[in-house]
Formats: sequence, structure tokens, C-alpha cells
Amino acid sequence: MPANVAMPEDAEHATAHPADPRTRPGIEAGVVVAMSAALWWPAFTLGAWGTLFFDQLLTVWAAATAAFFVVLLQPRGERHRIRRAAALLVPTLWLVLELISNPETSNVFTDVVDLIGAIVGLLGIPATLWVLARMIWPNLGKGISRARSTLMLIAITLIAVASFELGVHQAAFLRCDDFSISGNSLPPGCVTDSPSPTPTGKP
Repeated sequence: MPANVAMPEDAEHATAHPADPRTRPGIEAGVVVAMSAALWWPAFTLGAWGTLFFDQLLTVWAAATAAFFVVLLQPRGERHRIRRAAALLVPTLWLVLELISNPETSNVFTDVVDLIGAIVGLLGIPATLWVLARMIWPNLGKGISRARSTLMLIAITLIAVASFELGVHQAAFLRCDDFSISGNSLPPGCVTDSPSPTPTGKP
């Protein structure tokens, strides 16, 4: 048998296990779902409370810092190694600026720090997840056309914007009890159910 003729078993194996994991259906959907699930709550809190919770920001910082050290352990010839490391240091930069700023005064510096904090909270979570996923699965993202990448980004952005708007208009479909029962503080403008009237007269 000629050496260049593939055996049927080899052909079947190659078809069942493609070399590029991005060719498997549903991967793009999984990325969109994972990013949106990680982003909706920070976007909602920013809309409802006008700020991001400290645990959200510190979670981004911890994950990004851990990923930073993982990137440093990669071989020096690894592509995009320096850019990934620099991007993962952004939450640490925000934390340092937050520590040296004076929260009792309001000026351009504190406004810039607050803006960086909002960007870190909203973009740091999906960005850190993406960097970690690319380190675990290096082929992740390969084989996606620019058009499909743009559609994925638009879908994630729309969900983030919708979550923010739901937070802004939380009084239209949520009550103060919904927040207190779930262990959250009451956002400004939340609606309290009117007390039930006391029954009077004969039954």
C-alpha cells in the first residue's frame, strides 16, 4: 500500500478530532455567554448604585495579578507576552492610584481614578477571562473571521448596556425587598411596597 494513502481509521480520527478547537460548533456562543455572564452584574451595579462594588474590583485585580505571574512564566519567545503582561497590570495601576488619592477631595485626579476603576471593573473581567482562556487554549480565537469577532463584541456590548439600563431603571421591575433578601444594600430610588391596609369592620 502506498505510504501517502491515509487509512480509513486515520481519516475518521482526523474528522472527529479537528486540530483547531475553534472549528467546533458552539465555541463562539460559549465565549459570548461566558463574557456576558461575567459582565452583567458589574454593569447592573454601576447603573443601580452609580458605582462598582469593591469586591468586584478586587476580584478583577486578584485574577489579573495571578494571570500576570502566569504570563511571566511563559517562554520568552511567546507571542504577545509583553502586551498581555502590560494589560494585566492595569488593575494594579488603578489600585495604586486609588491608594494614593484622597477620597475626601474631588478634583480631576480623583475623577480620573474613578474612571479607571469603572473601566477596570467593566472591561477587566472579560479581558482577564479572555487572556486566561488564550493561555490555556492557545488556539482559541484562531479561525474566527473579523466579521464574526465584531458580531461577538457587539452582542457582549449590547448585553452590558442593557444590564446597565436595567440597573438605572431597577425601580420599574424590582422592589427594595428584592435587594435586601438577596443580601445587597438598597440602591437609591428603590421602591418599597406599600403596607397592606389594616382590616377594619366586621369579617
